[in-house]
Amino acid sequence: MAESLTIARPYAEAAFQIARDTKTLPSWSDALARLAVVAGTEAARELVGNPQLSAEQVAALCVEAAGPVNDQQKNLVRVLADNGRIGVLADIARHFERLRNDFESVLEAEVTSAYPLDDGQLATIVASLEEKYRSSVKAHVVVDHDLIGGVSIRVGDEVMDASVRGKLAQLASTLRK
Repeated sequence: MAESLTIARPYAEAAFQIARDTKTLPSWSDALARLAVVAGTEAARELVGNPQLSAEQVAALCVEAAGPVNDQQKNLVRVLADNGRIGVLADIARHFERLRNDFESVLEAEVTSAYPLDDGQLATIVASLEEKYRSSVKAHVVVDHDLIGGVSIRVGDEVMDASVRGKLAQLASTLRK
């Protein structure tokens, strides 16, 4: 994992510089996310290791499967294929998003809920987080039925646990003392 991130970082930083300079950050985020999904499939892993396909063919197949990408994004895929690095596209996409969020002063929040949240509930949580952190917040929702009820929110290394499971664990810890 650490090696993969080390390999991915320069590609992500180069892509970010291009996207920032050309004011195409959303387009790059979307394209990298789609390319990462394609590269993560079993079919793509088989293509990359196939000695009967050239790097150019592998790149073309990945680009075609990912949907619309611009010429600079195609060039990135070609360079990755030429260097046998298609497999790090997911790390490139993640690092690119970190760079974009830092640039745009956006915080990432992972909201884990016992049940799916509707748009209004999520909007209320995001508004509260934006008020607390005085920054824009991009929330990702994960459903974990083991929470029993409530939510747990992670922003960076801070965790706010308002779940029933968290409250029960806290109560059990208090009773052990």
